[in-house]
Amino acid sequence: MIFGHISQPNPCRLPQAIEKALDFLRNTDFSALEPGVVEIDGRNIFAQVLDLKTKEKHENRPEVHRRYLDIQFLAWGEEKIGIAIDTGNNEISESLLEQRDIIFYHGSENESFIEMTPGNYAIFFPQDVHRPACIKNKENAIRKIVVKVAISELQ
Repeated sequence: MIFGHISQPNPCRLPQAIEKALDFLRNTDFSALEPGVVEIDGRNIFAQVLDLKTKEKHENRPEVHRRYLDIQFLAWGEEKIGIAIDTGNNEISESLLEQRDIIFYHGSENESFIEMTPGNYAIFFPQDVHRPACIKNKENAIRKIVVKVAISELQ
């Protein structure tokens, strides 16, 4: 996992596909976009613009992806995201790998939380369990952009 703020320069060079995704986040006016999918580089890199309400931790299931990494960016609002390394010990709640590249777990072993405010992003790799859109202080509306980057593009 990598955590940062979009206004800060990267301290080291990231793979070109991740840099392309971060450039999209830096240079897009998200108040002008409707919720939905925005293609950046076909199905290799694309963004999902989501308007959500934060929920209690127990109402959100931890998740992992295998074919794409997630760059979760908060445009407005505030949230907490649960994070943990996928130890292989979490009980699967639902597997939609073939359909949507996602596995949901019932819980997450050794989970910690990061706090997201506007401009923060977190990059989750296939080994990173994450539980997004959790209440930070109180339930609130958020606009989140999830950029999906195909793992095959990192080679």
